Amino acid sequence: MTHDDTTTRIHVTITGLVQGVGFRYFATTQARRYGITGWAHNRHNGSVEIEAQGQADNLRQFTRQLHKGPRWSNVEHITITEIPALANERTFIVK
Repeated sequence: MTHDDTTTRIHVTITGLVQGVGFRYFATTQARRYGITGWAHNRHNGSVEIEAQGQADNLRQFTRQLHKGPRWSNVEHITITEIPALANERTFIVK
């Protein structure tokens, strides 16, 4: 994805039952579905951390899916903060 003026990047922290249930891979599938780049990472405190970048409408749809999570997850809380976009990011990965 190339960076332009309409590209937005967000930092997301998801808490609840979000590790050991395929959450990062679910996020990857949804990111690819909506044309989102970035990454997902399990944190030591049991939460999942995501940075995601794309068009604002696509990010809204992506975060809507994150609120639902995969089948066996139980999302309790999501924090979303807008951060500066990165240039030349091409894919979404699991760290």
